[in-house]
Amino acid sequence: MKEQEIGRKVVIDLGKANVFAIVIMVVSAVVLLVPFFLIWHGRKDIVELFGGPTEWFIVLPVIVVGIVVHELIHGLTWACYAKRGWKSISFGVMWKMLTPYCHCDEPLSIPGYMMGAMMPCIVLGIIPSIVALFIGSLPLLVWGIFFISAAAGDIWMTWLLTKEDPKNMVLDHPTEAGFYIIEEEEALAGQH
Repeated sequence: MKEQEIGRKVVIDLGKANVFAIVIMVVSAVVLLVPFFLIWHGRKDIVELFGGPTEWFIVLPVIVVGIVVHELIHGLTWACYAKRGWKSISFGVMWKMLTPYCHCDEPLSIPGYMMGAMMPCIVLGIIPSIVALFIGSLPLLVWGIFFISAAAGDIWMTWLLTKEDPKNMVLDHPTEAGFYIIEEEEALAGQH
């Protein structure tokens, strides 16, 4: 299928996405670390607050596993919105950028696509960060901040989709960080 037959192409520049990830990391670190230290400073001694070497030894390798889980979460969520389910999902690596990816090869509703795009940020970033604030675990908070910033491209694409008509469909781009917008009329014509 030719590109003009698919819909309007929207892609993000991976270099700019990496800069955006640094901005997201700095902002989330400030937003989360300030309350963390305000809440827990004085309630735990400094060694307990920062965590021991065992906690940090566990966090670092688990981050590598978390990167794979990040892509699996995309796939599981998108499969819930795809007519063909798991059969529409594939995984790979963009070797030039050493970036793993998940791809859905059928059009999804914009809300469904956005849910799949944001779910890893929520599950691996936001929820662990909130838990870390409640239990006073700096290693867990670092984990959460890392995975919030790891979702920078997803956040950016979701933000771009907020500008689109929710009646349209979105098709994940197979080789670039982006998607195609399929106008409502095109989507209806494709069903007949």
